[in-house]
Amino acid sequence: MKYRLAKNALELKGQPMFNVLARVKDMERAGKDFVHFEIGDPDFSTPKNIVDAAVTSLEHGETHYQSSWGMHEFRTLVCDVTEKSRGFRPDLDQVLIAPGANILIYYAVRCLVNPGDEVIVPDPGFPTYYGVIDFCGAKAVRVPLLEKNEFRMSPEDVRSRITEKTRLIIMNSPQNPTGSVMTPKEIEEIANIAKEKDIFIYSDEIYSRMMFEGGSSFRSPSFLDHCKERTIVANGFSKAFAMTGWRVGAVIGPVDVIEKMSLLLNLTSSCVPPFVQRGAMEAISGDQSAVVVMMEEYKSRRDLLVKGLNEISGVSCLTPGGSFYVFPNITKTGLTSDEFAELMIHHGVSLLAGNNFGQYGEGYVRLCYATSKERIIEGLKRIRLALETK
Repeated sequence: MKYRLAKNALELKGQPMFNVLARVKDMERAGKDFVHFEIGDPDFSTPKNIVDAAVTSLEHGETHYQSSWGMHEFRTLVCDVTEKSRGFRPDLDQVLIAPGANILIYYAVRCLVNPGDEVIVPDPGFPTYYGVIDFCGAKAVRVPLLEKNEFRMSPEDVRSRITEKTRLIIMNSPQNPTGSVMTPKEIEEIANIAKEKDIFIYSDEIYSRMMFEGGSSFRSPSFLDHCKERTIVANGFSKAFAMTGWRVGAVIGPVDVIEKMSLLLNLTSSCVPPFVQRGAMEAISGDQSAVVVMMEEYKSRRDLLVKGLNEISGVSCLTPGGSFYVFPNITKTGLTSDEFAELMIHHGVSLLAGNNFGQYGEGYVRLCYATSKERIIEGLKRIRLALETK
């Protein structure tokens, strides 16, 4: 019997937040009102200085192909910013500009991991990790992020899961979906484990600019090898700069790894549009006042949402240290994660069941507070009413 699709295509899984959003949008077109907590898309517009930089680039005719590696000026700027933020200056051939940070996960796994190899991942964690690993024929070895440890990835748990087949460790701090922030000591310990075992680390630092407490203590595992041997640092512009639709990210890593990732980008995407790169350059080098305002607002929203959730019977919620998500425990409601999420859909609240982020997410739900305080208050009212009348 011939296969209609390739076998690995059968392993493809999309991101659940987009599936939920599509369903809710259909219901909204039919007239139902929703409070949106499901997707990590800032409700702020991209800051004007960033937009202006892209518009100027367009007006100057920067609408053609660029190097698949990214514009020289942009990569140089990434080196400058890395030196200030992480204490080392990468070489230019360690830097690649990509169409978003999400696809960098695929590029890295595809270039580093063979079928049958093992990849250590946080659970709960970003669904793309699992989907990409499955698609590439590898095995995801899950490290549970436990509420009693404030959902931080434990170095001891990482070490205990390393085998002869372990090829890569994926870590994410601040984290999606829990908002947890690992301590500098924990990050250093995992970096040392990777060195000891000669294993690659993929450090997803997309939320590194979104830390509410202890921001000055942000630590990257790249401190140990400066991304020259085994550490790959990925970052993007979607979250901190409200640029989700722009699709631009950057990655720093060992020269041989980045070279192959650039070739995969070349084959699949050609290059990032130059006017998009100009906007991203302005984002990290220009006026940061709009970003400061956004971060202050997110912190205020976080505090409002966490307080409100903890006042609802059957729900308890830790205060996350970063990103813009909360991950409340809903086990005392007597509902599964799926049941809770479905009940909320019927009451006009769109959120995500925790098991969408892994097996250890059962008993939790994720809410993104990239929406106004007024809508957060309304959402809390609807959640409370839904549980009182279930």
